[in-house]
Amino acid sequence: MTMTRRRRGQIGEAAAAALLADSGYRILERNYRCPLGEIDIVAAQGEEIVFIEVRTRSSQNFGTPQESVDGRKRLRLRRLAAYYLGSRGLAGRSCRFDVVAVWLDRQERVAGVEVIKGAF
Repeated sequence: MTMTRRRRGQIGEAAAAALLADSGYRILERNYRCPLGEIDIVAAQGEEIVFIEVRTRSSQNFGTPQESVDGRKRLRLRRLAAYYLGSRGLAGRSCRFDVVAVWLDRQERVAGVEVIKGAF
């Protein structure tokens, strides 16, 4: 991953976490890593555990941020969520998957953030 791409990702994740916290989500983990991969943000909203994929774009040349969460990525996130819930003793807990789409302007400033609840 190039430094520019990594920087965009960090900017997007910080913006997403701030918006989620302001919207009543309780952030449990950021960049949760396990043998199966990584979940950008794990949060709680009420009694529900929310697994959040953050997608950051500076243009729509390759589609919108949320469109980049394809079937393969959704399957991977489901497996990661099951691993997370099992490792934390939360198996059977209600959960959902949200996507946060972040758009950056040419100066890499946040131009927009959208939370798509129950994205898949």
